[in-house]
Amino acid sequence: MKKLKTLTVILGIVACFSLMAEEKLTAKQIADKAFESTKLAGSEAVSTVTIIDSKGRERVRKVAQVTKLYDNGDTEKKLIRFLSPADVKGTGLLTFDYKEKDDDMWLFMPALRKTRRIISSEKAKSFMGSEFSYADITPPNLDDFTYKHLGEEDVNGTLCWKIEMLPVDDDIAEDNGFSKRISYIGKKDSVIRKAVYFDLDEELLKELIVKEIKELDTKNHKYRPLHMIMTNKQNNRKSILKVNEIKFTPNVKDDYFTTRYLERQ
Repeated sequence: MKKLKTLTVILGIVACFSLMAEEKLTAKQIADKAFESTKLAGSEAVSTVTIIDSKGRERVRKVAQVTKLYDNGDTEKKLIRFLSPADVKGTGLLTFDYKEKDDDMWLFMPALRKTRRIISSEKAKSFMGSEFSYADITPPNLDDFTYKHLGEEDVNGTLCWKIEMLPVDDDIAEDNGFSKRISYIGKKDSVIRKAVYFDLDEELLKELIVKEIKELDTKNHKYRPLHMIMTNKQNNRKSILKVNEIKFTPNVKDDYFTTRYLERQ
């Protein structure tokens, strides 16, 4: 009985120190934890993207995605390829997301039979007609923004940190397509549950809601969102991404992450 009481006290002390450590995290550290929480050693997934216009008309697209970490986790490579419908089948996006420098992106369009590089000034543009931009596809360079802790808020039953991100200058704002982003990050798992974007005139632009997440790497506590809704508050368009199949696969082939594979038909 005495041993049990001692163990209870020890666990209580550990929990207390853990909570204190969390409370001392800076806004930037919380943002970094959020981006790192979804980085898997490797993954393969098939998803459905539903694009809904202001009149409620839908376009449905099926997408395959594969990812892998390199450079001790500092670089995440990702290949996205459209499987259907016919007018977008074969279109692919290859991204190299670097922790401390600008990302590399290449887009392959089958109709043009060529790959072109996506430059920084294009990152704010819509990705394949959806409300997700190229900038939304990969996490931003943390040093391109300043961060502010705005307190805590409950999002659909999850207590979240509320973190404000501001671009450090006008060029960064234009490249990313927003003047401010407020992210709601789960305190327990560091996964983003919601994000609100403001345009370059500081007007409300769009809102991301994460409806479902899954822990895929239980050893390292890495997660992936399975159901996301991005709503444009200015034009009433909406894009829904729903993951149909996903698996944790650390030994993903390196061949996937080349422009040669991107151009395969």
